[in-house]
Amino acid sequence: MSVFDKLTGLDLPADTTVTMSYSEGTDVFVHNETAVDDAIGYTDVIQTFSDLVATPGLQAEVPYCGNVLQVMRDNDWLEGYEPRDFCFGEYLTQTLAENFYDQEFIDSSVERYDYKRGFCTLETTVTADIGNFLKAQPIVSGWQVSVSTPDGTLTFDD
Repeated sequence: MSVFDKLTGLDLPADTTVTMSYSEGTDVFVHNETAVDDAIGYTDVIQTFSDLVATPGLQAEVPYCGNVLQVMRDNDWLEGYEPRDFCFGEYLTQTLAENFYDQEFIDSSVERYDYKRGFCTLETTVTADIGNFLKAQPIVSGWQVSVSTPDGTLTFDD
């Protein structure tokens, strides 16, 4: 049974918020201050985030930032997109990787093991109304999906 079937069965109001969280990390060198750049290259967090956000009709938002695509439009990050060039998700991935330090959609953290080695984690949390989520049916493989119900918070790892 898919996460969509499970959420449909809950019969929640269409404006109920669905929260999707994704996180991945990698071993990095910290002595040369390239830990975050290495994590961007060695993980698929930006690609996975971009694919989710590019899902038509989802209206993805990031807490404290708002609608992701609207924020990107406001920052003129979508100006160069030509629909015939390539997939919108790929364009978002490239744009976010190039502007990683200017965006607030994906957080990074570095744990130092010693003066040379460490671990860098990239993580993001995206929200959408359950009505949009069920209609759009984005690819949520690898995402932790949760929703608040009158009986508590349900979390699905898909």
